Amino acid sequence: MKISLKKCNFGFHELKALAHVVSGLSPGVDKNKVASALLKQIPQNKKEMMSFLGFSSYYRQNLKALAIHSKSLYRICDHQTVFEMTQERIKAYEKIKYALTNAPLLLMPYWKLPFKLYIDTCGEGLGADLHQVQIINDKPYEGPICFISRQIKPTEARYGAQQMEALCLLGSQKTLLLCLW
Repeated sequence: MKISLKKCNFGFHELKALAHVVSGLSPGVDKNKVASALLKQIPQNKKEMMSFLGFSSYYRQNLKALAIHSKSLYRICDHQTVFEMTQERIKAYEKIKYALTNAPLLLMPYWKLPFKLYIDTCGEGLGADLHQVQIINDKPYEGPICFISRQIKPTEARYGAQQMEALCLLGSQKTLLLCLW
């Protein structure tokens, strides 16, 4: 492998790459990239909405319960549905925009420490947060490592509360297999 010294950077505390900011402690959202997306108007057609949903989905590991908040927005992108921004959809759009601007810094996983998995279910979807307690500046700090979420399938909507919790637990363990085992 060869490297070009002109293209290399050394001694930086943080690096911006692929619309993320990576520092020694945690990866985060590049605020400049997010700001440009947030300056746009509320989507006026399906193409603009798909563009916004694709952009927000790129940061899905940084956003808690993204699948649950975006469910109504995905519904209007269907070919058989007429595009109409109702109050509920505008509220969901604003909620996602707010989550993008206030996305928490994620901790880098430290494999020698235990992880904490928080799960949550509702009638709209399943969500899980992977956390870890780490020592930062000589103080214990519990922070998120990643967030996952998904919408429930029509057959899963009939499940009871305990079955939904079990589904969420098993699904999140399967998704986070590398972190949890």
